[in-house]
Amino acid sequence: MSDGPIRLTERDPSVPKDRLLAELVPPPRFADVSFDSYEPDPDQPSQAEAVEVLRDWLSGWSTPSRPRRWWSRQGAEPDGDGGVYLDGGYGVGKTHLLASTWHAAPGPKLFATFVELTHLVGALGFHAAVEALSAYRLVCVDEFELDDPGDTVLVSTLLRHLRDAGVRLMATSNTLPGKLGEGRFATADFLREIQGLSAHFRSVRIDGEDYRHRGLPEAPGPRSDGDVAAAAKQPGASHDHFVDLHRHLAQVHPSKYGALLDGVAVVCLDDVRTVDDQSVALRLVVLADRMYDRDLPVVASGVSFDELFAPPLLEGGYRKKYFRAVSRLVALAREGTDL
Repeated sequence: MSDGPIRLTERDPSVPKDRLLAELVPPPRFADVSFDSYEPDPDQPSQAEAVEVLRDWLSGWSTPSRPRRWWSRQGAEPDGDGGVYLDGGYGVGKTHLLASTWHAAPGPKLFATFVELTHLVGALGFHAAVEALSAYRLVCVDEFELDDPGDTVLVSTLLRHLRDAGVRLMATSNTLPGKLGEGRFATADFLREIQGLSAHFRSVRIDGEDYRHRGLPEAPGPRSDGDVAAAAKQPGASHDHFVDLHRHLAQVHPSKYGALLDGVAVVCLDDVRTVDDQSVALRLVVLADRMYDRDLPVVASGVSFDELFAPPLLEGGYRKKYFRAVSRLVALAREGTDL
């Protein structure tokens, strides 16, 4: 076995279906969060109000009746609100509160990003996925994406079947492309896209600025190649050239990107470049999410992460994804500044 750094470009993990289900829990970054650990911004009263709304929602749950099959229309609906939607811009703590609710809720329960849910349906097939998820009491969906009509219809239909089976639902999302005002119109967009489910969702507004940038400097400057090489000598470090990595990602299904990072403690990249190809950019968004989930510090040379995506991409239909990825990569790069 080599004593050198991990090469992500040499990995092509196999991810069985049972692992896809087993891993649908809050990511390590949110493994221990709670309502008590959430720190509301005193200048944003909606944040503290959201905590109280969610506590009340959970306290209203009664002892569950026997789970129903997804095709059954018989039996009582869940008492109280069947769903909660957290509305707000990225970085205001929506995922923290979603995970806190998951931790506080009685099981069985499931936590997935929108993308992970679409990957699960692709792996299991639609009817098998509905059957499997109907056994849960709560399904939480983080970052419900409204910019892909096909996936939006797929997941909305899935959630409608789960609701019919008596599953409680909770979701977050960001604004649709082209909307002015961070998060201001997200509720209307979300409720329109889930159509028949809208009557069962209560919208909870969370105002505030991106907490990852509160009182912090802008994106740290790129590191030297020597810094990257030195950081790559640490145990558990991966080390790849940026171009080699994004080319490799095209050969690996995005559902495997989490497994690609198994055993990695710090990600080291040489020669990060500005990306103008949308397919490459979207794959990097998924990888950034998986890195952020695992709280992996990043040490990188080349351009800084606030220059990762070319301006035309930041003005296009997927710009919300790109801004989220930049926000998360900048946070991880700050964590790598001491390495």
